[in-house]
Amino acid sequence: MKCPYCQNASQQTKAGRNVSGTQRYRCGACQKNYTPEPKVHGYDESIRYQAVRMYVDGINFRRIGRQLGVNHQSVVNWVRAYVHQLPDAPVPKTVDTLELDELFTFVEQKKTKFTS
Repeated sequence: MKCPYCQNASQQTKAGRNVSGTQRYRCGACQKNYTPEPKVHGYDESIRYQAVRMYVDGINFRRIGRQLGVNHQSVVNWVRAYVHQLPDAPVPKTVDTLELDELFTFVEQKKTKFTS
């Protein structure tokens, strides 16, 4: 085993384990700690893509999390990251016709009480 910093193959000693359980080593020559084969953290890209597809199909975040076995906040983060990489929606330079649907607004308070 060689140190990734100084490329020295001798004086390599074990120096405990990571939280993930992988073996740590310490180089006697440069006094640096390193992990030769760290575990990959995070979820597979296919799981992320599947979560985004399920969200586009109309499934809510918590249900996606339950079905895929991940935290719902991770699903939220994946969808947000996907949205940020999309191009901006096209906006016309000029508008000829503008249509609005019915719009109800109340200034200060309603005119009728909900108990009547």
